[in-house]
Amino acid sequence: MSFMAAREHGSKPGAGAASMGQEAIDRRERLRRLALETIDLSRDPYFMRNHLGQYECRLCLTLHTNEGNYLAHTQGKRHQQNLAKRAAREAQEAAAAPAPARRVAVKKTVTIGRPGYRVTKQFDPERNSRGLLFQVEYPEIEEGVVPRHRFMSAYEQRKEPWNKAYQYLLFAAEPYEVIAFKVPSVDVDKHQATRLFSHWDPDAK
Repeated sequence: MSFMAAREHGSKPGAGAASMGQEAIDRRERLRRLALETIDLSRDPYFMRNHLGQYECRLCLTLHTNEGNYLAHTQGKRHQQNLAKRAAREAQEAAAAPAPARRVAVKKTVTIGRPGYRVTKQFDPERNSRGLLFQVEYPEIEEGVVPRHRFMSAYEQRKEPWNKAYQYLLFAAEPYEVIAFKVPSVDVDKHQATRLFSHWDPDAK
């Protein structure tokens, strides 16, 4: 069975059928409804509502009358291009930025007080020079720890007023507190064992 629809005089072909423009509008509306159902705008870093009730895109600096219009904008060419440019810029900046310093875990040790010590004045008749012998006792020193010592200038410490005539000799060994001795600020010959030497006896401690 064949059928031919009659046309009234003056009518245009295709009347009553959806135009391409209307199809595009319908498609955008379907996408808008789908986006509203699947996209959480509260997590969009570029979505903002201003005091006038309008919606703004912080990335493209555009205004939109409703959420659907904003969502349609995010699917558009301009927004996608700006996203690509921003991603490329951030990647370039990340590559140029120095690598973050590695954080070293700080070992926390409970101190148990100051160690016992004894200071003896000495005199070398051959060189006609005076010296000091420091003997520090660490009976509860941690296993594998070796006591350390160093000289510190008066300008490094924060306990007393600065006095360039003195320096400080520090001794440290966990879990004891660090102790310091105030000594005259004279040059110490650290290259000759007979002038400056240190010895640790792990048995006597």
